[in-house]
Amino acid sequence: MLASHNLTDITYKEILFEKRPCKDFNGNPVEGVYNAWIILNNPQQYNSYTTDAVKEVILAMREASNDRSVVAVVFTAVGDKAFCTGGNTKEYAEYYAGNPQEYKQYMRLFNDMVSSILMNDKPVVCRVNGMRIGGGQEIGMACDFSIAQDLARFGQAGPKHGSAPDGGSTDFLPLFVGIENAMVSCTVCDPWSAYEALRAGLITEVVPALKVNGEFIPNPLVHTDQWINNKGQIIFGTPKKGDEFAKGKELMKSGEVDLAMLDQAVELFCTKLMYLMPNCLSKTINSLRKHKLEHWDKNKESNREWLALNMMTEAKAGFQAFNDGPKGQREVDFVKLRQMLAEGHEWNDEMIRAISPQYE
Repeated sequence: MLASHNLTDITYKEILFEKRPCKDFNGNPVEGVYNAWIILNNPQQYNSYTTDAVKEVILAMREASNDRSVVAVVFTAVGDKAFCTGGNTKEYAEYYAGNPQEYKQYMRLFNDMVSSILMNDKPVVCRVNGMRIGGGQEIGMACDFSIAQDLARFGQAGPKHGSAPDGGSTDFLPLFVGIENAMVSCTVCDPWSAYEALRAGLITEVVPALKVNGEFIPNPLVHTDQWINNKGQIIFGTPKKGDEFAKGKELMKSGEVDLAMLDQAVELFCTKLMYLMPNCLSKTINSLRKHKLEHWDKNKESNREWLALNMMTEAKAGFQAFNDGPKGQREVDFVKLRQMLAEGHEWNDEMIRAISPQYE
């Protein structure tokens, strides 16, 4: 009888956990070995993770890591709109806002979720089925590989909504894309297309997801046929503008999203991982993970402390505005906020009401 090294037995309710047979290079299932699929299951809220979902991801990563029959972990989500947009803003606004002591405990769980990916004994592949934003970007970057459908977008949102991307992006993103690209992404929060992310070195592979007249075509909203040059010509992956963008939108409407190519690419990549010496693969991955862990382990606890305290000021205002503000107006009045701070106003409920769209 083999010993169990799991911390506890669990019935998953917030996420899905599946073991799918590995396939050989001919596409045939291989007996007795599997890939573990850990699937976020909150598509109505863009697969944002609740506190309970975070707990389940930690336990699922542990279960997959300990399972002797598992070759690789595929971390993904339900649907084709979003891999993950980060923490559940409804829960943030209605429970954690104004409660730093509670958010500090939540961030302990979040940190453990990131660490459970970075410490997994199996390679972790992020199947990017849709946008990967905020905390979703952070848990995605903790993975070892990322394969994306080309309608997905990547980026941060923290400074727009009262937080800082200190759940991993300030640690990991410079390693992927360099300090200046990381600086722009983490501050201005403009999202990148999947092709921009590929060009920057953020992800492993991109495949089309839009099917028009039965054929897969590249994302029609971005440039996919030209690379940057020193004459300032169109940059590969950047969004189209004007008439080109309008034509792309019409083409989008005429097609349907199909993730068959994404699934094929993920399966093939997992097959490649199966045809490697398991201990040599594990050692190689863990050696490379050290570059992420060097920054993550140095900063995660002090970041947790700051993020908790920030729930009394900017995060309280930002998350409540996002949750309660009218459609199309879900950010605070940044100019008014800066004016009030320049006049010496303290952070209190009066200030929050003055800058928040839901009170206008």
